[in-house]
Amino acid sequence: MPVFEVLDSHFSLVMLALMSNQTDKEQPMLEPEALEASLETPLVTEQVNASTVDIDELSTMEMVRRINDEDKGVASAVGKELTHIAEAIDAITARLRQGGRLFYVGTGTSGRLGVLDAVECPPTFGIPAEMVQAIIAGGYDACWRAVEVAEDDPRAAAAAIEARGVTEHDVVVGLAASGRTPFTIGALEKAGSLGALTIGIACNPDPLLAAWTDICIAPVVGPEVVAGSTRLKAGTAQKMVLNMLSTGVMIRLGYTYGNLMGNLRLTNDKLRRRARRILQRQFQLGEDEAQRLLEEAEWDLKAAMVMRETHVSLAEAQSALAAVNFSIKRAVRALEQKKE
Repeated sequence: MPVFEVLDSHFSLVMLALMSNQTDKEQPMLEPEALEASLETPLVTEQVNASTVDIDELSTMEMVRRINDEDKGVASAVGKELTHIAEAIDAITARLRQGGRLFYVGTGTSGRLGVLDAVECPPTFGIPAEMVQAIIAGGYDACWRAVEVAEDDPRAAAAAIEARGVTEHDVVVGLAASGRTPFTIGALEKAGSLGALTIGIACNPDPLLAAWTDICIAPVVGPEVVAGSTRLKAGTAQKMVLNMLSTGVMIRLGYTYGNLMGNLRLTNDKLRRRARRILQRQFQLGEDEAQRLLEEAEWDLKAAMVMRETHVSLAEAQSALAAVNFSIKRAVRALEQKKE
């Protein structure tokens, strides 16, 4: 297992080439000199923004106007990556349909964004918590307390990938605004060596991590309002990409009903009210009718929708849903075909 010792002007690190014989998937390798040169290349996200050099001298209104002006370009930058985003959605969907899992890996802001997206998928789409997971450098304590040193450790990332039991059925998405964070690259390299689909999200052109990814998504948002503060535009861009990835995958898997959250988990009063409104809107029901339907379905919204669509019992609806991995429309179609 070759070891590359790389000195960057900001930190020293050991980059392990985590090559594995467990798969025939070819792994990229950079020569030490090339890797060192890549790490020393100036980043767009670290440059000084000429539009905001006097921001500390501005009125508050003018300050927020400048920030808003910078933010306006984020959606455009993400838009230039739609081909790669769509490719990633289809590739992730194919793995998850075969029982695979989706992992987000990152450090700092990027890692926290991955945690946020992962934790919101189960309640929004009714999926098991294991289907979408997050790995953040420094562990979950890093969600509320910065653990900056952890981002320099590719070994820890590789160990985390192994600990989650990542296989060729899974997908690992590495997030790094710079595109060259050692922890994230270590995770991608280890995941690739195990045969997993690897996807990178960065905010610099031709990011270093692209060498370890099957698909690279790189919205280039330019220098930040405060130089190097990539929780700003770069963070917004990464959040937008994650929104598209997870939402697109869940739609492809059938975990929405049209544009409604049909697989919503009804874990509190707010969500139960939302479920009633969904049933009222979809089936032109009164509030009391929607309430009775949900009670009959034991507060399982997806079962309630199947029951209403096909006029079957709760048990039949739940059985049909289980047979199609809990896609409402596929369950409805299966029951309708059964009646024909």
